Amino acid sequence: MLIEWYVIPLAVVLDLIAGDPPRWPHPVRTMGRLIDGLEPVFRKLPLFGHLAGLLFSFSLVSLTGFGIWALVLFLTRWWAPAGTIISVILIYYTISIRSLYEAAMVVYRALSRHDLVAARESVGMIVGRDTSEMVEMDVARATVETVAENFVDGVLAPLFFAALGGAPLAMVYRMINTLDAMVGYRTPAYRAFGWASARLDDLVNWLPARLAMPMIALAAHLAFGRGRKAWRTAWRDGRRHPSPNAGRPEAAFAGGLGVKLGGPSAYDGKRVDKPFLGDGYGDVHLEHIPKACGLMMVAGFCWAPVATLLSMAMAVAFG
Repeated sequence: MLIEWYVIPLAVVLDLIAGDPPRWPHPVRTMGRLIDGLEPVFRKLPLFGHLAGLLFSFSLVSLTGFGIWALVLFLTRWWAPAGTIISVILIYYTISIRSLYEAAMVVYRALSRHDLVAARESVGMIVGRDTSEMVEMDVARATVETVAENFVDGVLAPLFFAALGGAPLAMVYRMINTLDAMVGYRTPAYRAFGWASARLDDLVNWLPARLAMPMIALAAHLAFGRGRKAWRTAWRDGRRHPSPNAGRPEAAFAGGLGVKLGGPSAYDGKRVDKPFLGDGYGDVHLEHIPKACGLMMVAGFCWAPVATLLSMAMAVAFG
């Protein structure tokens, strides 16, 4: 479903103004409730875990795509501006520039007050690792890493899919991303059932994660004059990460900020020794959190016009 060229800029501006109001109706929260409600139903099906998980993922993604497509089409045929308005609102709901910035800065302010307990609690809201034993540097590093990784999940990828297929494809991406966040674990309970959701998330993020590298490098050049280092570090270290995608933006941020990311972390009470990204750079400190937020926002501002041009190209090619 194609969109007008101004839909993406309006969605970005709306996100910067409104952020993620907790009391507003939010389709991503609805997705979470739907996943929670339907998971037990699909687990009871007389199927192997992998197959039940595949059917679960396929059903929710299909329902999301068809439902949003039908809604936008109905409103467009009823009154064309209504279709545009709902497209702007739905795409806005898929991006999280302001909320990511605010969440990271909550951690920064807690660390600035030397309130490590509050900082651990705050960073625990935005990362999946154990935070109870973190020292200040660990908290700062985890915050920078999640800003880097979520630049793809919360900024670049949603706008990329919005440019290709409007609100329906952007919301499909968000459903895939939510499925991965909720069931895509490698724990005994989800290793089989969540396999399809995790692999689908890897698939749809493959290209956006690589498109993020030049965007972050450009932003690093504009913000800090470290564009080349961001690009070289992304190419050198991005593939070291155990995730097929997360390492690319994280390594680019490492080069852009001149810090060393990765290394040991704790998950479910177990130490996981991830490779370092940005070997030779310094450790992450408190001041790198606002710098990472700034880098994320500049990269987002660089990407928004590219996504807008892509949506215009799609309209010309298929309109």
